[in-house]
Amino acid sequence: MSTVDSGTVVVDRRGPVLTLTLNRPERKNAIDGPTWGCLFDELRAAELDEGVRAVVLTGAGGDFCAGADLSAGRDGHPLPRMHRINDVALALHELSKPVIAKVRGVAVGAGWNLALGCDLVVSSPDARFSQIFAKRGLSLDFGGSWLLPRVVGLQQAKRLALLGEIIGAEEARELGLVTWVKDDGELDGVVDDLADRLAAGASVAISQSKAMLNAAGQQTFREALEGEARAQSINFATADAPAAFRAFKSKTEPEFTGEWLID
Repeated sequence: MSTVDSGTVVVDRRGPVLTLTLNRPERKNAIDGPTWGCLFDELRAAELDEGVRAVVLTGAGGDFCAGADLSAGRDGHPLPRMHRINDVALALHELSKPVIAKVRGVAVGAGWNLALGCDLVVSSPDARFSQIFAKRGLSLDFGGSWLLPRVVGLQQAKRLALLGEIIGAEEARELGLVTWVKDDGELDGVVDDLADRLAAGASVAISQSKAMLNAAGQQTFREALEGEARAQSINFATADAPAAFRAFKSKTEPEFTGEWLID
């Protein structure tokens, strides 16, 4: 494993698995301007690094993320600042590699939407979640207005957004906002196993399925079918689909490389 501390984001590399850890524990990992910039840079680097096949996003010191750091100084008009934050949300949403959020402690405001922007969310039982914006005189951001109703439906999304109440891990799981709740002592091992399984998968096929699912709400059924046809055609241009068929016939486990069969 290699570890790089790039300031307020610690970057750990374990083979094809990249872990990004928000590292402002004294602020419950609330994100200030430099941290937004650092997170954006690391997500873009992960996208361009062909050796990265799965990403874990977490926080240091027992908390995931307390959202944007409202105590940080602000210069100039808020719109350009929000556009910079939006760039981070887009980099996470459009990342072609699967991303797991590992959540302990608080995940509130933009911090919760940071977790919801990941593909899978695994939390400890003591995790606490809130769309706290309304209690701060703010409206949803970091994609919450898009993510919440897609996951829980309009009525529950309005409840969470308008009341800003805190919910626990089990309720979040029941609403579909957390994929698994695992005991704190199990959490690291479970996430490592998930990341390894994703990293060992057919990377091209996984990235296409992720993109199609993300786009499903804006497509007709006909458009979705056409996208599936294109994706399968691409899969047969890689070594992974033939490797899977050979493994099926020989009753062995396939080894996926993501290599292209055409130059």
